[in-house]
Amino acid sequence: MRQPASPADPALSPSRARQGVKIGVVAAAAALLVIAQRMGLFEIFGEPARIKLALLSLGPWGYVAFVLAYAALQPFGVPGTVFILAAPLIWPWPVAFALSMAGTMAASVVGFSFARFVARDWVAARVPARFHAYDEALKRRAFLTVFVLRLVLWMPPMLHIFFGLSGVRFWTHFWGSLAGYALPLLATAYFGQRVFDALRDAPPSAWAGMGAAAVTVMVLLWLARRCSRRGVVPS
Repeated sequence: MRQPASPADPALSPSRARQGVKIGVVAAAAALLVIAQRMGLFEIFGEPARIKLALLSLGPWGYVAFVLAYAALQPFGVPGTVFILAAPLIWPWPVAFALSMAGTMAASVVGFSFARFVARDWVAARVPARFHAYDEALKRRAFLTVFVLRLVLWMPPMLHIFFGLSGVRFWTHFWGSLAGYALPLLATAYFGQRVFDALRDAPPSAWAGMGAAAVTVMVLLWLARRCSRRGVVPS
């Protein structure tokens, strides 16, 4: 009679399974970086003036290059806004939206997986304390919390890491992120070219007004933070 597998069987050990997942994630990340390097994506995205010409010259492979570069670079420090603002300047807005969504989701999965399966202990010490305020919300309403944070904060690398370190399930993170990204990425893809054209044609007085408004907002935020630290509510 065949004996049931022992819980101590190394082949079924949870630690061995986790080790296998880590190796798979590292191998996938390494392959992604190698492919991006072989396609010259680091050089292309290192020189903004070349991006549009280089991607269009690749034809349909330009779509692949865009998503690969986004997924390989954004989780490790390159701002995602570089990609989502560039997309509508290169392609029609439906294509720009689809590529922005694909690249943003790929980058989110890479950052999440890196924190959860590869370098958990190393990245845990580097997550800003303000993110931990959402731990309880994730336990009670995981999908809604992921959705709101993605809608408001988008895709900073530290948010990828925070979700990876949290107890939120992979698929809850995936679908919550997808829902949270949809509206801002759609708006950016649809209005991006129009906003760029408006800013390009704006007179100097408009730039001066926008600069003054930005400075005013920053000063008000600084005053509000200073007052809140002192326990004073500004009148």
